Amino acid sequence: MELRHLRYFIALSGSLNFTRAAERLHVTQSTLSHQIKQLEEEIGVALFDRIGKRVSLTDAGDEFLHYCTKALHEIDLGLGALRQDSSDVTGELRVGSTHTFNLGFIPDCIASFQGRHPRVKVVVEELSADQIAARLQQGTLDLGIAYRPGVPGPLQFEPLYNEEMVLVVARKHALARRKRVRMVELHRLPMVLLPASFATRQMLDECFRSCGAQPHVVAEINTLAPMMDLVAKTQLASIVAANVVNPLSGLVVIRLESPTPVRTPGMLWSPVARDAAATRAFSTIVRKLALRSSLQGAAR
Repeated sequence: MELRHLRYFIALSGSLNFTRAAERLHVTQSTLSHQIKQLEEEIGVALFDRIGKRVSLTDAGDEFLHYCTKALHEIDLGLGALRQDSSDVTGELRVGSTHTFNLGFIPDCIASFQGRHPRVKVVVEELSADQIAARLQQGTLDLGIAYRPGVPGPLQFEPLYNEEMVLVVARKHALARRKRVRMVELHRLPMVLLPASFATRQMLDECFRSCGAQPHVVAEINTLAPMMDLVAKTQLASIVAANVVNPLSGLVVIRLESPTPVRTPGMLWSPVARDAAATRAFSTIVRKLALRSSLQGAAR
């Protein structure tokens, strides 16, 4: 099936007359008839009833028209975006991001975006995942960069990649020489974790419950930098994404298993804001840099 088949089908559906549709498409009537026949043979159903010179849509054709029109509309929007001069994109883009992504990922995205779309002002706010979701629904943000919401809602979520979380300890910690640790081995282990209100902490608590472990949480900190600083200065352990650990920090990263905690970073939109040119352009860069980040993570 090719795009021309769909365009011919829509043109004939609009006029229900082969002669008029062929004139509109600047093709011969026999060419149009042949193309429609090819389309019907490929999908295996009749789209039109032909009685003499009269043409009408079948029930299948009427249903197919609905989806075909939507599909071609999206394709035409995409082609228009490709042809659009990047300098034509203007305005302001409002992005909400959790702390993890603001450490390096979002600045990289903005640097790439500004090089291509210098007339767009990017405003980034560091917020919790719940705040991002609320602000998107209020219309005061255009795009959110966060982790998959725990509860489905009205926002659209596009996953970017899966991210394993790891155990982090100081070099003199009893577990520092281990390559892997089972979650059950963290039972009663003194730890510093994110507060219970965070979606990541809730996911970790579920992992602990699934293996029957209960860590001894002696501290909760809502930002990662002081959490890592505390781990470096004590015998406390923590669980974070591997990419937030500075290679020069002296901290030891240990993989977790049975189960392995996994988060899914992604983009959040309200359905209305997603169609804006600046949002589409920025999300394209997010996808590209996220793919590069996930590949680098796999290589490590």
